[in-house]
Amino acid sequence: MIISKNDLDRESGRAFLPRFDAQGLAGAIVQDETTGEVLMFAFMDQEALDATRATGFAHFHSRSRGKLWKKGETSGHLLEVKAMLVDCDQDAFVLKVRPHGPACHTGERSCFYRQLGPEGLSRLD
Repeated sequence: MIISKNDLDRESGRAFLPRFDAQGLAGAIVQDETTGEVLMFAFMDQEALDATRATGFAHFHSRSRGKLWKKGETSGHLLEVKAMLVDCDQDAFVLKVRPHGPACHTGERSCFYRQLGPEGLSRLD
């Protein structure tokens, strides 16, 4: 297998070369910087990535609205980005954040507040 210089730079170099899918999106896991709890999952496009880096607050691409979305813009429950991890292929991110309120639109601290078991979904306590 031949590895291109761009792939080598992307996978082991210092260059930030994000790779987006055919729809121009990359996945982003949002994690509480203090507890490590996974708060949510969303998609980022180049515009969201640029806005996040410029402001220090999490921005995503809203697939349902088809536009840039600043998390907490209406609720005030912002996600202050403290660090951003990039995977080896630069096609997925982990945002370590300080949440300013619940992360989930339902009012739950995390979007991951239920688990799947033999009887269906049950709340985590």
